[in-house]
Amino acid sequence: MTVYLKRKATFSAAHNYWLPSLSAEENRARFGIWAGREPHGHNYAVSVTVAGEVDRRTGMVVNITDVNHALKSRIIDVLDGRFLNREVPFFEANATTIENVAKFIWEGLEQNLPNGSTLTTVQVWEMETLWTVRNKEGDSEMTTSLTRTYDFSASHRLHSLHLTDEENREIFGKCNNPNGHGHNYGIEVTIQGAPDPATGMIFSIDELDRIVDEEVLKPFDHKHLNLDTPEFAEINPTSEMLTVVIWEKLSKRIPTTGTPRLLKVVVNETARNSFEYRG
Repeated sequence: MTVYLKRKATFSAAHNYWLPSLSAEENRARFGIWAGREPHGHNYAVSVTVAGEVDRRTGMVVNITDVNHALKSRIIDVLDGRFLNREVPFFEANATTIENVAKFIWEGLEQNLPNGSTLTTVQVWEMETLWTVRNKEGDSEMTTSLTRTYDFSASHRLHSLHLTDEENREIFGKCNNPNGHGHNYGIEVTIQGAPDPATGMIFSIDELDRIVDEEVLKPFDHKHLNLDTPEFAEINPTSEMLTVVIWEKLSKRIPTTGTPRLLKVVVNETARNSFEYRG
């Protein structure tokens, strides 16, 4: 009976994206707007997941106090309040990306958890709109992914050309309003792959922002999807189809096989409705 236990923590730290071995132009090309010799800071959030069999005597997988001690002593006390590039030896040889922060946390915890528990997932948020997940279960290979979030506002009318007007009204109800209605859509774009040894990044955030801006935000933001966008001229703009269309547009510029690859697209239509597509 395997049970997963998750523990969260936070820390604040400064870092910079600047490789002394590269020219200023090369650093800007690799790190985009984040490139700079001077540090900037983040309030990081961390979530670690451990798995194990439930001890019938205690009813626990592991004492969470022991997990918390390992997390605090091996990770938080080492990183909190530090300038990572200069004060943490690991980052003298590794760029201070969140992918490498997750790697540091993984290596610091993997051999220092209580007996009977196994580390399966480390998730690190650099900000609410950017996070990484490092995952390994059993004999499976280690995977690392990077997720970036975006938002745009648009209106639409749920109306299928394949249905009669009466059928559309019956199926879609108030969402079939002839004048449409609007949403503040949230998008999550996840890319999976091996971090580049030089930059520590799975994919350039600067490039990803540019692709999403050109393929999704500019075409859809403050538009009536049915009336203003060629993608939905003949397609009913449900959030399911919006998720698929966004995937298709991004997949023209981000590989869907190999490494790195586009792993999934999530569209959050409301706080209660979320849609995911993985091609």
